[in-house]
Amino acid sequence: MADLFSGLEAFGLSNLSEMKVYEKEDGSEKVKAAPAPKPEERKLTEADFVFDKSYTCPVCSREFKSKTVKTGKVKLVSMDTDLRPRYQFVDSLKYDAVVCPHCGYAALSRFFGYMTETQAKLVMSNISKSFRGINTTGDIYSYDDAISRHKLALVNTVVKKSKLSEKAYTCLKTAWLLRGKAESLPADTPNLPNTIALLAAEENEFLQNAYEGFMEAFMKELFPMCGMDENTCTYLVADLARRIGKDEEALRWLSRVITARDANERIKSKAREIRDMIMAEKEKNNVG
Repeated sequence: MADLFSGLEAFGLSNLSEMKVYEKEDGSEKVKAAPAPKPEERKLTEADFVFDKSYTCPVCSREFKSKTVKTGKVKLVSMDTDLRPRYQFVDSLKYDAVVCPHCGYAALSRFFGYMTETQAKLVMSNISKSFRGINTTGDIYSYDDAISRHKLALVNTVVKKSKLSEKAYTCLKTAWLLRGKAESLPADTPNLPNTIALLAAEENEFLQNAYEGFMEAFMKELFPMCGMDENTCTYLVADLARRIGKDEEALRWLSRVITARDANERIKSKAREIRDMIMAEKEKNNVG
Protein backbone atom coordinates (compact mmCIF):
# COMPACT_ATOMS: atom_id res chain seq x y z
CA MET A 1 0.00 0.00 0.00
CA ALA A 2 1.35 3.42 -0.93
CA ASP A 3 2.30 5.77 1.91
CA LEU A 4 0.02 8.79 1.60
CA PHE A 5 2.29 10.94 3.74
CA SER A 6 5.65 9.91 2.30
CA GLY A 7 7.89 12.96 2.06
CA LEU A 8 6.70 14.67 5.25
CA GLU A 9 10.09 13.98 6.82
CA ALA A 10 11.40 16.94 4.80
CA PHE A 11 9.26 19.17 7.01
CA GLY A 12 10.38 17.46 10.23
CA LEU A 13 7.08 15.58 10.50
CA SER A 14 8.23 12.00 10.08
CA ASN A 15 6.39 11.14 13.30
CA LEU A 16 3.11 11.77 11.47
CA SER A 17 3.84 9.58 8.44
CA GLU A 18 1.83 6.63 9.73
CA MET A 19 -1.39 8.59 10.28
CA LYS A 20 -4.70 7.29 8.96
CA VAL A 21 -6.76 9.79 7.01
CA TYR A 22 -10.09 8.51 8.28
CA GLU A 23 -10.65 7.31 11.82
CA LYS A 24 -13.04 4.40 12.17
CA GLU A 25 -16.05 5.36 14.23
CA ASP A 26 -17.88 2.87 16.32
CA GLY A 27 -21.29 1.37 15.63
CA SER A 28 -7.35 9.25 -16.85
CA GLU A 29 -9.47 9.53 -19.54
CA LYS A 30 -9.29 12.90 -21.29
CA VAL A 31 -12.34 14.52 -22.81
CA LYS A 32 -10.25 16.20 -25.50
CA ALA A 33 -6.65 17.11 -26.15
CA ALA A 34 -5.40 20.60 -25.37
CA PRO A 35 -5.17 22.76 -28.50
CA ALA A 36 -1.72 23.89 -29.55
CA PRO A 37 -0.92 27.41 -28.39
CA LYS A 38 -0.98 30.18 -30.98
CA PRO A 39 2.44 31.24 -32.30
CA GLU A 40 2.35 34.54 -30.43
CA GLU A 41 1.63 32.71 -27.17
CA ARG A 42 4.52 30.24 -27.36
CA LYS A 43 6.88 32.51 -25.43
CA LEU A 44 4.62 32.52 -22.39
CA THR A 45 5.77 30.42 -19.45
CA GLU A 46 4.14 29.16 -16.28
CA ALA A 47 5.74 31.99 -14.30
CA ASP A 48 3.76 34.52 -16.36
CA PHE A 49 0.54 33.24 -14.78
CA VAL A 50 1.71 33.06 -11.16
CA PHE A 51 2.07 35.72 -8.48
CA ASP A 52 2.76 35.91 -4.75
CA LYS A 53 -0.40 36.41 -2.74
CA SER A 54 -0.33 37.63 0.86
CA TYR A 55 -1.95 35.63 3.64
CA THR A 56 -2.31 35.88 7.40
CA CYS A 57 -2.02 32.53 9.11
CA PRO A 58 -5.07 31.70 11.27
CA VAL A 59 -2.87 29.57 13.53
CA CYS A 60 0.19 31.74 14.30
CA SER A 61 -1.18 35.09 13.03
CA ARG A 62 1.99 35.79 11.04
CA GLU A 63 1.92 37.13 7.49
CA PHE A 64 3.46 35.30 4.54
CA LYS A 65 3.21 34.95 0.78
CA SER A 66 2.16 31.90 -1.23
CA LYS A 67 2.15 31.54 -4.98
CA THR A 68 -1.19 31.45 -6.73
CA VAL A 69 -2.50 31.60 -10.29
CA LYS A 70 -3.79 34.89 -11.66
CA THR A 71 -7.57 34.71 -11.78
CA GLY A 72 -9.00 34.62 -15.27
CA LYS A 73 -5.61 34.42 -16.95
CA VAL A 74 -5.50 30.69 -17.65
CA LYS A 75 -7.71 28.97 -20.20
CA LEU A 76 -9.53 25.73 -19.39
CA VAL A 77 -9.01 23.40 -22.34
CA SER A 78 -10.45 20.09 -21.13
CA MET A 79 -11.51 18.08 -18.10
CA ASP A 80 -10.88 14.49 -17.07
CA THR A 81 -13.83 12.29 -16.24
CA ASP A 82 -13.21 12.76 -12.50
CA LEU A 83 -13.47 16.54 -12.99
CA ARG A 84 -9.74 17.24 -12.97
CA PRO A 85 -9.36 20.49 -14.95
CA ARG A 86 -6.63 20.94 -17.56
CA TYR A 87 -5.44 24.44 -18.33
CA GLN A 88 -3.28 25.92 -21.06
CA PHE A 89 0.33 26.76 -20.07
CA VAL A 90 0.00 26.02 -16.35
CA ASP A 91 -1.44 23.33 -14.09
CA SER A 92 -3.18 25.60 -11.61
CA LEU A 93 -3.76 22.63 -9.30
CA LYS A 94 -0.13 22.95 -8.20
CA TYR A 95 -0.93 26.22 -6.47
CA ASP A 96 -4.02 25.26 -4.48
CA ALA A 97 -2.32 24.27 -1.20
CA VAL A 98 -1.48 27.28 0.96
CA VAL A 99 1.32 26.66 3.48
CA CYS A 100 2.39 28.92 6.32
CA PRO A 101 6.21 28.76 6.31
CA HIS A 102 6.33 29.76 9.96
CA CYS A 103 4.15 27.19 11.75
CA GLY A 104 3.43 24.53 9.12
CA TYR A 105 -0.32 25.04 8.92
CA ALA A 106 -1.49 24.12 5.42
CA ALA A 107 -4.83 23.74 3.67
CA LEU A 108 -6.41 24.00 0.26
CA SER A 109 -7.15 27.63 -0.51
CA ARG A 110 -10.93 27.26 -0.10
CA PHE A 111 -10.44 25.97 3.46
CA PHE A 112 -7.37 27.94 4.61
CA GLY A 113 -9.13 30.70 6.53
CA TYR A 114 -11.50 28.47 8.49
CA MET A 115 -9.99 27.66 11.87
CA THR A 116 -11.37 27.23 15.38
CA GLU A 117 -9.33 27.89 18.48
CA THR A 118 -9.31 24.18 19.26
CA GLN A 119 -8.06 23.33 15.78
CA ALA A 120 -5.31 25.95 16.01
CA LYS A 121 -4.08 24.41 19.26
CA LEU A 122 -4.05 20.96 17.67
CA VAL A 123 -1.95 22.24 14.76
CA MET A 124 0.45 24.06 17.07
CA SER A 125 0.98 21.06 19.32
CA ASN A 126 1.14 18.36 16.63
CA ILE A 127 2.74 20.12 13.67
CA SER A 128 4.26 23.50 14.53
CA LYS A 129 6.52 22.20 17.29
CA SER A 130 8.28 19.87 14.82
CA PHE A 131 7.97 21.89 11.61
CA ARG A 132 11.32 22.70 9.95
CA GLY A 133 10.03 25.13 7.36
CA ILE A 134 9.37 24.86 3.64
CA ASN A 135 11.21 26.00 0.54
CA THR A 136 9.76 29.30 -0.67
CA THR A 137 12.27 30.09 -3.43
CA GLY A 138 11.74 29.83 -7.16
CA ASP A 139 9.30 31.41 -9.58
CA ILE A 140 7.00 28.37 -9.77
CA TYR A 141 6.19 25.17 -7.88
CA SER A 142 7.36 21.91 -9.38
CA TYR A 143 5.05 18.90 -9.20
CA ASP A 144 7.19 17.55 -6.35
CA ASP A 145 6.80 20.88 -4.50
CA ALA A 146 3.05 20.82 -5.06
CA ILE A 147 2.61 17.19 -4.00
CA SER A 148 4.57 17.80 -0.79
CA ARG A 149 2.49 20.89 -0.01
CA HIS A 150 -0.75 18.97 -0.58
CA LYS A 151 0.41 16.11 1.63
CA LEU A 152 1.17 18.66 4.34
CA ALA A 153 -2.34 20.04 3.86
CA LEU A 154 -3.73 16.52 4.19
CA VAL A 155 -1.89 15.78 7.42
CA ASN A 156 -3.25 19.09 8.75
CA THR A 157 -6.81 17.93 7.98
CA VAL A 158 -6.17 14.84 10.08
CA VAL A 159 -4.55 16.73 12.96
CA LYS A 160 -7.25 19.43 13.17
CA LYS A 161 -10.06 16.86 12.73
CA SER A 162 -11.48 18.42 9.58
CA LYS A 163 -14.72 17.42 7.90
CA LEU A 164 -14.67 14.23 5.89
CA SER A 165 -15.29 16.19 2.70
CA GLU A 166 -12.21 18.38 3.24
CA LYS A 167 -10.06 15.30 3.74
CA ALA A 168 -11.55 13.64 0.67
CA TYR A 169 -11.14 16.74 -1.50
CA THR A 170 -7.50 17.12 -0.43
CA CYS A 171 -6.89 13.47 -1.33
CA LEU A 172 -8.53 14.04 -4.71
CA LYS A 173 -6.41 17.09 -5.48
CA THR A 174 -3.25 15.18 -4.53
CA ALA A 175 -4.23 12.32 -6.85
CA TRP A 176 -4.66 14.81 -9.69
CA LEU A 177 -1.17 16.18 -9.08
CA LEU A 178 0.36 12.71 -9.17
CA ARG A 179 -1.39 12.17 -12.51
CA GLY A 180 -0.08 15.49 -13.75
CA LYS A 181 3.46 14.63 -12.71
CA ALA A 182 3.30 11.29 -14.54
CA GLU A 183 2.02 13.01 -17.68
CA SER A 184 4.74 15.66 -17.56
CA LEU A 185 7.73 13.33 -17.22
CA PRO A 186 10.25 13.75 -20.05
CA ALA A 187 10.68 10.81 -22.42
CA ASP A 188 14.30 10.44 -21.33
CA THR A 189 13.42 9.99 -17.63
CA PRO A 190 15.47 7.07 -16.27
CA ASN A 191 13.36 3.91 -15.89
CA LEU A 192 10.30 5.80 -17.14
CA PRO A 193 7.79 2.89 -17.18
CA ASN A 194 8.54 1.95 -13.59
CA THR A 195 8.33 5.57 -12.44
CA ILE A 196 4.95 5.99 -14.14
CA ALA A 197 3.72 2.74 -12.57
CA LEU A 198 4.74 3.90 -9.10
CA LEU A 199 3.01 7.26 -9.57
CA ALA A 200 -0.14 5.48 -10.84
CA ALA A 201 -0.17 3.25 -7.75
CA GLU A 202 0.16 6.26 -5.46
CA GLU A 203 -2.53 8.12 -7.39
CA ASN A 204 -4.85 5.14 -6.98
CA GLU A 205 -4.26 5.13 -3.22
CA PHE A 206 -5.30 8.77 -3.00
CA LEU A 207 -8.32 8.15 -5.24
CA GLN A 208 -9.43 5.33 -2.95
CA ASN A 209 -9.17 7.61 0.07
CA ALA A 210 -11.09 10.33 -1.78
CA TYR A 211 -13.81 7.82 -2.65
CA GLU A 212 -14.10 6.57 0.93
CA GLY A 213 -14.22 10.08 2.33
CA PHE A 214 -16.89 11.35 -0.03
CA MET A 215 -18.95 8.19 0.50
CA GLU A 216 -19.04 8.79 4.25
CA ALA A 217 -19.52 12.53 3.85
CA PHE A 218 -22.69 11.84 1.86
CA MET A 219 -24.22 10.37 5.01
CA LYS A 220 -22.97 12.97 7.48
CA GLU A 221 -22.64 16.35 5.74
CA LEU A 222 -24.90 18.79 3.95
CA PHE A 223 -24.61 20.16 0.43
CA PRO A 224 -23.04 22.06 -1.20
CA MET A 225 -19.87 20.10 -0.45
CA CYS A 226 -16.49 21.52 -1.48
CA GLY A 227 -18.33 23.78 -3.90
CA MET A 228 -20.25 20.88 -5.47
CA ASP A 229 -23.99 20.29 -5.47
CA GLU A 230 -25.33 16.82 -4.72
CA ASN A 231 -25.58 15.66 -8.34
CA THR A 232 -22.04 16.76 -9.19
CA CYS A 233 -20.67 15.05 -6.10
CA THR A 234 -22.67 11.91 -6.90
CA TYR A 235 -21.19 11.85 -10.40
CA LEU A 236 -17.69 12.34 -8.96
CA VAL A 237 -18.11 9.45 -6.52
CA ALA A 238 -19.28 7.28 -9.41
CA ASP A 239 -16.20 7.97 -11.49
CA LEU A 240 -13.90 7.52 -8.50
CA ALA A 241 -15.52 4.12 -7.94
CA ARG A 242 -14.91 3.23 -11.57
CA ARG A 243 -11.28 4.31 -11.40
CA ILE A 244 -10.54 2.13 -8.38
CA GLY A 245 -12.24 -0.93 -9.88
CA LYS A 246 -15.67 -0.79 -8.23
CA ASP A 247 -17.75 -0.90 -11.41
CA GLU A 248 -21.01 -2.06 -9.82
CA GLU A 249 -20.82 0.72 -7.24
CA ALA A 250 -20.06 3.17 -10.03
CA LEU A 251 -23.13 2.08 -11.98
CA ARG A 252 -25.37 2.53 -8.93
CA TRP A 253 -24.12 6.07 -8.36
CA LEU A 254 -24.40 6.91 -12.06
CA SER A 255 -28.01 5.72 -12.06
CA ARG A 256 -28.78 8.21 -9.30
CA VAL A 257 -27.50 11.05 -11.48
CA ILE A 258 -29.20 9.89 -14.67
CA THR A 259 -32.60 9.55 -12.98
CA ALA A 260 -32.35 12.67 -10.80
CA ARG A 261 -35.09 15.16 -11.68
CA ASP A 262 -33.02 18.15 -10.57
CA ALA A 263 -29.82 17.17 -12.44
CA ASN A 264 -29.00 19.24 -15.50
CA GLU A 265 -28.50 17.64 -18.89
CA ARG A 266 -24.77 18.31 -18.90
CA ILE A 267 -24.06 16.19 -15.83
CA LYS A 268 -26.53 13.53 -16.99
CA SER A 269 -24.73 13.31 -20.32
CA LYS A 270 -21.39 12.88 -18.58
CA ALA A 271 -22.91 10.16 -16.39
CA ARG A 272 -24.21 8.31 -19.45
CA GLU A 273 -20.76 8.48 -21.05
CA ILE A 274 -19.17 6.87 -17.99
CA ARG A 275 -21.93 4.25 -17.83
CA ASP A 276 -21.38 3.38 -21.49
CA MET A 277 -17.64 3.23 -20.90
CA ILE A 278 -18.10 0.71 -18.08
CA MET A 279 -20.53 -1.42 -20.08
CA ALA A 280 -18.24 -1.43 -23.11
CA GLU A 281 -15.35 -2.59 -20.96
CA LYS A 282 -17.50 -5.31 -19.42
CA GLU A 283 -18.53 -6.53 -22.86
CA LYS A 284 -14.92 -6.51 -24.03
CA ASN A 285 -13.84 -8.58 -21.04
CA ASN A 286 -16.68 -11.06 -21.55
CA VAL A 287 -15.76 -11.54 -25.17
CA GLY A 288 -12.11 -11.98 -24.27
